[in-house]
Amino acid sequence: MPRSMFKLEGNPSSAAPVENEFVFGFPTSICDVVPGEKYLCCSCKNVLKKAQQTLCGHRYCTPCLAWIVRNHDLCPKCKADDPATLSEDSQLKEERAFSDAAINKEISELKVHCVIPGCNWRGLMREYEEHESLCNYTLIPCHTGCGHRIIRKQLADHLESECPNNTIKCPKCTQHFSTNEFPKHKCDKSPTDDQSHRKTEHLAKGKGQNGNAYSKKDKCNFSALGCSFVGSREKLKDHHKASAAAHLSLVCPLIFKIKDNLSSLEGKKNGFYVDSTDVSVQKNPLALQTGDSRQGNGELEVDCGHGEGQTCDNSVHRLSLLETRLQVFENIISVLSKEIDSSSAQLAAVQEQKAEEQKKVKALEQKVESLRCTLAMKDIALNELEMRFSCLEQTSYDGVFLWKISDLTQKCRDAVSGRATSLYSPAFYTAKYGYRVCLRIYLNGDGAGKGTHVSLFFAVMKGEYDALLPWPFKHKVTFVLVDHNNRDSVFDAFRPDVTSASFQRPINDMNVASGCPLFCPIAKLNSSKYAYIRENTLYIRCIIDTNS
Repeated sequence: MPRSMFKLEGNPSSAAPVENEFVFGFPTSICDVVPGEKYLCCSCKNVLKKAQQTLCGHRYCTPCLAWIVRNHDLCPKCKADDPATLSEDSQLKEERAFSDAAINKEISELKVHCVIPGCNWRGLMREYEEHESLCNYTLIPCHTGCGHRIIRKQLADHLESECPNNTIKCPKCTQHFSTNEFPKHKCDKSPTDDQSHRKTEHLAKGKGQNGNAYSKKDKCNFSALGCSFVGSREKLKDHHKASAAAHLSLVCPLIFKIKDNLSSLEGKKNGFYVDSTDVSVQKNPLALQTGDSRQGNGELEVDCGHGEGQTCDNSVHRLSLLETRLQVFENIISVLSKEIDSSSAQLAAVQEQKAEEQKKVKALEQKVESLRCTLAMKDIALNELEMRFSCLEQTSYDGVFLWKISDLTQKCRDAVSGRATSLYSPAFYTAKYGYRVCLRIYLNGDGAGKGTHVSLFFAVMKGEYDALLPWPFKHKVTFVLVDHNNRDSVFDAFRPDVTSASFQRPINDMNVASGCPLFCPIAKLNSSKYAYIRENTLYIRCIIDTNS
């Protein structure tokens, strides 16, 4: 996949990122739908990879941000937008940036496709990197160093028939030849058992040395089969664990191809045995590799001709080579199977741990819900205490009470509309341990005064010391609508009807209110001639004559 690169002038030590130091974001061309601006890195302009958000509000890929911090003091996006608005938040530091989990999640769900010609893969962004490392249509360099770039799925054919650096060792003379030169090689020597043994050891040693070389280069151990992953040793270990199934998928096609080649070669050898009249060694194909097959090879050359004998020798050598390679791949499959078993065990442990964590989370959620209910009850109790405290602040204990009614205009509207036809005053007392009473006012009138007068009533409430007081209530009650100019205050008074249930000892929280339904005309209350209302507030005084 092509990657864009940019340079930073003026700093030779970090003019450009070195290999594996800085990987840019995902190319926008892989997205099915053109991604929005919020999904793009402010530096590389590609789709964000491991998005980080800075204090100034801009988003960068994690490696982009790390590279920019080493080479810039200020956010390049802030600098480009408006240099005059640069602030302390525009100072870039890795510890001052945070991972943007929301954007990372949205990006992982973007629908993408492979843009390499011939590949029809489609999936989600979170699956793209794994596909990119395994795509059969990706051009990869031949690991033998021949300089060719081959489509990954054609690597095996290239190594087998085209690669000039892929040498084949003659089992007889132990010389090395390229894949093109080996069929032309004519050898009269015959390998001994000791030579075959040394050959097997040499092949195994060569495999090990090659493996070490790849390890030193931090390449995947399966790079020869097409895996293009490159990273640090720790990342390489994690890659081997996570990609065991993918590696197995690379190995299987090659093994099937080797088995097909073995079958065809065995068929050829059987054909040679049938056509030969005096072949003495006809037990199995591997018999031609032993020292005892020397005479058989001679007979085969005599009976089948020089050309057929040479072809048979080549087939025997090729069969031996394929058997060796098959054994190597069987060992690889065995290792991969163990890795899969280990990964399965780890996955089971993780799932078990996840179940335990979910139980803990559920228990904590129940505890939080319980605490939330308790907190709600505490809030209700606190509101009740605040209300009681407010009432106590306004409570009077001498039989004289001044009631302040604020926001009068809105309360008059509520009374006319019927939303709140009446208002109750806070409770007050005739003495410290006396009668508990309150006032009730109808701003739009009640009964005979409805719609024309303000009605004002007096109500006896249930108190804590009612058992010690004389009943019925007999004290004279006087109402005063206060004029702020102290000239035209409205007075009205009444003496309780001792036979009325309104003045008997309360059984419920409050007796039926009794008083003056025609206390004050509404027109007079609102008239500009009088000063009953000031700053949208009305004052009513109640005086209880406790000496009467």
